[in-house]
Amino acid sequence: MCVTCGCGDDTNTHHHHHNHDHTHHHEHHQHKDAVNLEAEILAENKQFANQNRLLFKSKNALALNLVSSPGSGKTTLLEETIKQLSKKHKINVIEGDQHTELDADRIRKAGANAYQINTGKACHLDGHMVGHALEHLDIDNNSYVFIENVGNLICPALFDLGEHAKVVLISVTEGEDKPLKYPDMFLGAELVIITKTDLLPYLKFDLEQCITNIQKINSKAKIIPLSVNDPNSLTNWFNWLATAQQFYA
Repeated sequence: MCVTCGCGDDTNTHHHHHNHDHTHHHEHHQHKDAVNLEAEILAENKQFANQNRLLFKSKNALALNLVSSPGSGKTTLLEETIKQLSKKHKINVIEGDQHTELDADRIRKAGANAYQINTGKACHLDGHMVGHALEHLDIDNNSYVFIENVGNLICPALFDLGEHAKVVLISVTEGEDKPLKYPDMFLGAELVIITKTDLLPYLKFDLEQCITNIQKINSKAKIIPLSVNDPNSLTNWFNWLATAQQFYA
């Protein structure tokens, strides 16, 4: 259960085990309270996100929120991005995981500054958490700030972090129907990266069908299939970053 946004909370479930009207009224009251609480949480989060946005704007820094299921390749893509681009761009990474500092250690080893947020029982980052992380990072002018969210395709879709764009990753090991199952996440994406394409010869993954499914949900999203082992496909990602830097920051 997410302790912040309330997903999985019993107040969002309707039970009809009794014949009298009291329980039915009580459940609707609980549901209304849950909806109001969610609205308050998101409104408060928006205030923190706007503060983060102002910081990014003041530095002309490109901030991206990377979201995916666990194991889709976010950290691996960031490692390769840092190795290729850190000589031209200052790169800071905010890592979100429930526990450990393993991913932040990988990012530092690759050559970038990293700040780890451990969310505990919460299943996503929020604007307040990111704001505190930014206090520990030196955000240079015209730099990149990558926010690697907790691996989860549901709750992170709700929470604005102040980013310029949301980047969704889906790996070829997950199934091409993922965009249809989790439409809210893909609907909010500026870019969808289909990762681990070097594994396509070994999997029954229909790349074209996956692209079609993404376009059904979000016809405006840019789609980049890539493998970190393929320099040509990585170039498409790097070119998108350069364009986004000019457009957003």
